[in-house]
Amino acid sequence: MIFRETGSGASRVRPELASLMREIKAGDVLVVVRLDRLARSVSHLLETIERLEERGAHFRSLRDPIDTSTPQGMFSLQVLGAVAQLERALISERTKAGIRAARARGKLPGNPGLRERRPEALRKVSAARDKTHVAALLSSMDAWLPTVRRMRPDHPWEDVVRVLNTKRPARLWTVERLRRAVRRLVREHLAEPHLIERARRKPSEDRLMTLVAGIAMANPDMVLRDIAAQLEAMRERTPRGGRHWSPSSIKNLLDRGKRLGLVSPGETAGFI
Repeated sequence: MIFRETGSGASRVRPELASLMREIKAGDVLVVVRLDRLARSVSHLLETIERLEERGAHFRSLRDPIDTSTPQGMFSLQVLGAVAQLERALISERTKAGIRAARARGKLPGNPGLRERRPEALRKVSAARDKTHVAALLSSMDAWLPTVRRMRPDHPWEDVVRVLNTKRPARLWTVERLRRAVRRLVREHLAEPHLIERARRKPSEDRLMTLVAGIAMANPDMVLRDIAAQLEAMRERTPRGGRHWSPSSIKNLLDRGKRLGLVSPGETAGFI
């Protein structure tokens, strides 16, 4: 498969690279002509290769001595990582020294345009923050967007947030933060527009079924008792209005979800 990226290698906002990272599978090899075709900074390169390793995939550059499927290639990558760490330390030291020297001359550190609230400086900062925000969404979307796709718009945002937060992310989701993230991906043509449609009203039991299915697929290592405990922690009532969930109730809802195609049989095969 060939992915043609028209964006600059210096930019992390690259739809084709994001699409590639979603589709690459264990055993695949990402091949580029040169390293600068993938990234223009060592930190971005190492971050991308680390994501490939998490998926069981490899990386190879045709004109550079890097092939992560070989010991020599991994050694070259480790050398790059050490150089990147040294580079960050030197930049930090130079920055601190520059700030001390500026203060000794009576100058304030930072951007004078921002201190004076110049419109052009504020626009540049806003654009840089927006670029960073999109880059963060692209780097993390594989962890949360599949759950959103499974649950929206059949489920309200509140339920989607609760399911995502069962995975204990580094930063807990809120309804507003998740809405903004999905809307931005829709604007960037990286997510489907129907995800931000108004949630459809559903009977209580159907809502519980999709909620349980969402938790099961977002947390495949959970057993039935774990899902029951999670629902109790979320203060969800059982179909009969009770407070305590039993594994059999979870199994019944999952079985219904399988019959309706919300959960594939393989995804619940390990539940006991």
